Amino acid sequence: MYASLKSIGAYVPKKKLTNADFEKMVDTTDEWIVQRTGIKERYLAADDESTSDLATNAAKLAIERSGLALEDIDAIICATITPDYFCMPSTACIIADNLGIKHVTAFDISAACSGFVYALSMAKAFIESGMKKNVLIIGAEKMSSIVDYDDRTTSILFGDGAGAAIITGTDDKKKAILDIKTSSDGEYQDFLITEGCGSKNPCSPEVLANKQQFLKMKGNETFKLAVNTLTKDVFEILDENKLESTDIDWFVPHQANYRIINAVAKKLKMPEDKVVLTVEGYGNTSAASIPMAINKWFEDGKLKDGELMLLDTFGGGLTWGSALVHFNA
Repeated sequence: MYASLKSIGAYVPKKKLTNADFEKMVDTTDEWIVQRTGIKERYLAADDESTSDLATNAAKLAIERSGLALEDIDAIICATITPDYFCMPSTACIIADNLGIKHVTAFDISAACSGFVYALSMAKAFIESGMKKNVLIIGAEKMSSIVDYDDRTTSILFGDGAGAAIITGTDDKKKAILDIKTSSDGEYQDFLITEGCGSKNPCSPEVLANKQQFLKMKGNETFKLAVNTLTKDVFEILDENKLESTDIDWFVPHQANYRIINAVAKKLKMPEDKVVLTVEGYGNTSAASIPMAINKWFEDGKLKDGELMLLDTFGGGLTWGSALVHFNA
């Protein structure tokens, strides 16, 4: 028995924030943002819309497309760095309740932008060990809740959204998740960090006054390390599976920054027409980035049954991961 990505779904909030909007908010221009990031617009959740709401909408679509009944789902994993609540309950438990799914394994994981690939690896293990039969995995973020919109270096990058997938079993290796690699290095923990409101710097008037509840990023350092790490990781997973870049139908990188995506794709000698790009319209949606990109390609009619995707991601922690995944729609 192999694990297989059976279906995909996504949800994007209604409110759009364009580069023209940012020109009115901070000292920046559309040209500056596009040249450095490739981003033109992103979407923001409503004030009364939480991460679990975004995730629930994406999950409903993925379940509907899978053809499974709600009672067939026996585990829910939500990857997020913007959970509904600080400690508990987990966002996955709230999603389960929203969907009407009772008495199943449900938990969150925190691996920042690598979260969906981390969740995919856990779902693969659940399925192939026989512990679970149908696992719902979700990457969902309300990044607007941890972004300082007075900080032009980070605020322009992030958007809100959710992507979900059903992972189930198959006996056909040509429709399976072939391999997943995940890794981390805490030495670089300060490259992407929210310093406040945890046990190290508990919430206090001082922490809030210093805006430590918001995401901070060392942009240049992160860029350089991301390109080198992602490239090395992809070469390794291809080599270990005796594949070449020409064997890949779609390269699906984390949608953080066009310059990072382009640099990695060039080092891999990946043709431009095989690179999935959605960063222009969504910005960086962290753990939701890759499933939202897969969903966009599927809904646009580009991603077909049986095609082989190479997923590649890098995020705070630092964490990173890659995966070779057939689409088994």
